[in-house]
Amino acid sequence: MRGQSVSAGRVMAAGGRSWFRALALGVSFLKCLLIPAYYSTDFEVHRNWLAITHNLPLSQWYYEATSEWTLDYPPFFAWFEYALSHVAKYFDPKMLVIENLNYTSRATIIFQRFSVIFTDILFIYAVRECCRCVNGKRAAKDVLEKPTFILAVLLLWNFGLLIVDHIHFQYNGFLFGLMLLSVARLCQKRYLEGALLFAVLLHFKHIYIYVAPAYGIYLLRSYCFTANNADGSLKWRSFSLLHVTLLGLIVCLVSALSLGPFIVLGQLPQVISRLFPFKRGLCHAYWAPNFWALYNAMDKALTIFGLNDRRAGSRISAYCSSFCDSSGNINLYFHIYIGPRGFLQCLVLCALSSFMFGWHVHEKAILLAILPLSLLSVQRAKDAGIYLILTTTGHFSLFPLLFTPAELPIKILLMLLFTVYSFSSLKSLFRRERPLLNWLETIYLVQLVPLEIFCEIIFPLTPWKQHFPFVPLLLTSVYCALGVTYAWLKFYISVLTERISVRQKAE
Repeated sequence: MRGQSVSAGRVMAAGGRSWFRALALGVSFLKCLLIPAYYSTDFEVHRNWLAITHNLPLSQWYYEATSEWTLDYPPFFAWFEYALSHVAKYFDPKMLVIENLNYTSRATIIFQRFSVIFTDILFIYAVRECCRCVNGKRAAKDVLEKPTFILAVLLLWNFGLLIVDHIHFQYNGFLFGLMLLSVARLCQKRYLEGALLFAVLLHFKHIYIYVAPAYGIYLLRSYCFTANNADGSLKWRSFSLLHVTLLGLIVCLVSALSLGPFIVLGQLPQVISRLFPFKRGLCHAYWAPNFWALYNAMDKALTIFGLNDRRAGSRISAYCSSFCDSSGNINLYFHIYIGPRGFLQCLVLCALSSFMFGWHVHEKAILLAILPLSLLSVQRAKDAGIYLILTTTGHFSLFPLLFTPAELPIKILLMLLFTVYSFSSLKSLFRRERPLLNWLETIYLVQLVPLEIFCEIIFPLTPWKQHFPFVPLLLTSVYCALGVTYAWLKFYISVLTERISVRQKAE
């Protein structure tokens, strides 16, 4: 993939700057148009964090509880809010008053929105670096059919990221920028840079610990062991103690910089309790479309007939999570010798497996699998088909986040445009190969249309709305959980099949 990335890099350098710049400016302009849109309680969350970090000493950051939205991100993100607060004071100092709960003003909204747009510069740069790593063998005469162009659109214009960050309101673009840049550096064999970026990312937002096994084992196989046997197995004598030491130093130094002050203050347990609040329960208030949505739906159905056993359900939860984690880690070890492609596959598997069986998973976490899968979707037809299923289903599951009437046409139009482009561009890219979806998969995705019509138009007109307001959320979560589960299983089988094929060729 090193030679492929060099070839793709030349394509980007030769004529890619103009079209990439146009894509980046275009999506940035769209983000500006979304400034007046609805925003969620996360807007108040980040306003409160600005106020906390700006006014209080470090020793009180993780104890302050005036607002219910207490600081529960790692220290690097707290310092990020601290830096933003020193710009925010020039827009509206009142937003930095801790007691001003739910405070909004035009200046506050403009600052918060533009802070997300501005920090997305890192995401844009990371996408450009990822495009340099794309296989250049499928280079086409028309720039619109180049894998690099398609990948740039799939990432920069990702529907889920747009609505979560620039309507719902969060800073995922900045964080995913760190992740994608670390992926690009590893694919470019700049291992220490990739490890450093990921270590920093973990101390910005700890949800990325879900994909840490992919990084750890890939660095072990590709950097700490400097050579493989002909069949892809490890050459044990090639183990480099120096490389392991360098990686260990990076992790320790980043962790010391982030957590060191709180260790000195004796506040590490308090920080950990904020970062991992297990008291919140297994499922989020709005069920993420995963295994637990299907389990909960079955549990509710059995309750009607008096057949469910809550204690058994708890045991199932523990067993499934344990099995998923252990099988995933074992699987990583056997797949990683494939190279950067294998690393991306493992990254997606870790993200999807944690989404399927994780504790208190938010529906937005599906982006952790969708974005890296974008890199694989332009490489192989089978991955493109899985991407189309996962991204369509996963993005549709985000619709309930935007529940105000004004955002209904916006979310439908944006998803329609992104979905049509995804299908048409990938179909064109792999037009000489078999269809990307079979008839059953196509029927499943088409049924999302009547589901949306029922949830947004028909159900609100029925008397059921008063007594069962949760029905649209329930239907959306359960139906999308079927698609996400199917994509997870299909991708898992695809990776296993590819591994067996590669091993047979090596033998």
